[in-house]
Amino acid sequence: MKLLFITQKVDKDDDVLGIYHRWIEELAKKFDQINVICLYRGRVELPTNVTVYSLGKEKYAKHQSTNSAQMSRIKHLWHSHFIRRFVFLLRFYKYLWQLRGDYDRILVHMNPEYMILAGLLWKISGKKPILWYNHPMGGWKARVAIAIADRVLRTSPFAFSARYKKSMLMPVGIDTDVFRKIAAAPKKPRSILYLGRLSPIKYIEVLIDAVSILDAQGIDFTLTIAGEPSKESERAYAVSLKERAKELVKKGKVIFRSGVPNYQAPALYNAHFLSVNMTPTGSFDKTIIEAMACELPVIVSNHALREIFPSELAAKLMFEEKNSDDLAKKIAALLNLSDEEKNQIGKKMRQLIIEKHSLTSLVDKLTKIFHFDF
Repeated sequence: MKLLFITQKVDKDDDVLGIYHRWIEELAKKFDQINVICLYRGRVELPTNVTVYSLGKEKYAKHQSTNSAQMSRIKHLWHSHFIRRFVFLLRFYKYLWQLRGDYDRILVHMNPEYMILAGLLWKISGKKPILWYNHPMGGWKARVAIAIADRVLRTSPFAFSARYKKSMLMPVGIDTDVFRKIAAAPKKPRSILYLGRLSPIKYIEVLIDAVSILDAQGIDFTLTIAGEPSKESERAYAVSLKERAKELVKKGKVIFRSGVPNYQAPALYNAHFLSVNMTPTGSFDKTIIEAMACELPVIVSNHALREIFPSELAAKLMFEEKNSDDLAKKIAALLNLSDEEKNQIGKKMRQLIIEKHSLTSLVDKLTKIFHFDF
């Protein structure tokens, strides 16, 4: 069987989307051929039965980094939002025509626009397209794409797509052979980690306010915030976070650092004693599952974790959404646990991920869905 996989970005070095490079590697073991169409292609190291076709956003990014005063008129036109989108659209349809006989199944990952652009053509040809949509918000694009798709996949029970009968709950898909505890890795005492995008939807200011409370109480800690804004509209938010934390930065209590490629994240998890994630209910942030696979206790507010945590863990590791006071209390309590208690929590968390959210589980389930004649 041959698969067409359509996604936003294929880049092994990407700190947020690099995980999907790993998905493609594992899916390649189950399919005769995989053709990938993406908006942006970065560094790719994939099996020989995988071919990646880019719509060309990486070329725009390269132009964007040059001195705008030296750009030619042609480059200036290329930067036009309309021109870029039109070129991407032409390339998308060119690839669909070029590959028309080289796939049996389609997975549209994250971007409902592609289902709207080609879904009806696929259905007419009997291809039965599948949409992966895990966002908490909907809108007309999501509604139309879901209506067209034969199946909709998600990881969160609170995702927008969960309300549809054709929706199926999926494992997050973390490689537990890569994301694991590294026994020899030195951990910084009383260290806290936030790893992810610097985006308003992540509510990182809640964490900064929580550790400010801990600092005022004389509680010892260090917080590493590792990540970057992923788009221009998030840059002002990133600046505001650094301004909010500037006194703690001066004290050495808060450290801002860039994100790391997904395959390097296990070392970062293993260097800390505790991870915190403030993403609200609706989304299901993969960094939560990665931290758990590394046996790192993680404090969260996302109600989806109640489906995973045993009740005794939920009481220790879940705080009220957007409540800095409650988060500060949970962090302080966890920091004060003995190493043995933290280790026991970590072991329980890893076992939960192995059972429910491993990459092996995801690939097996996807393969069954693609081979099932629904």
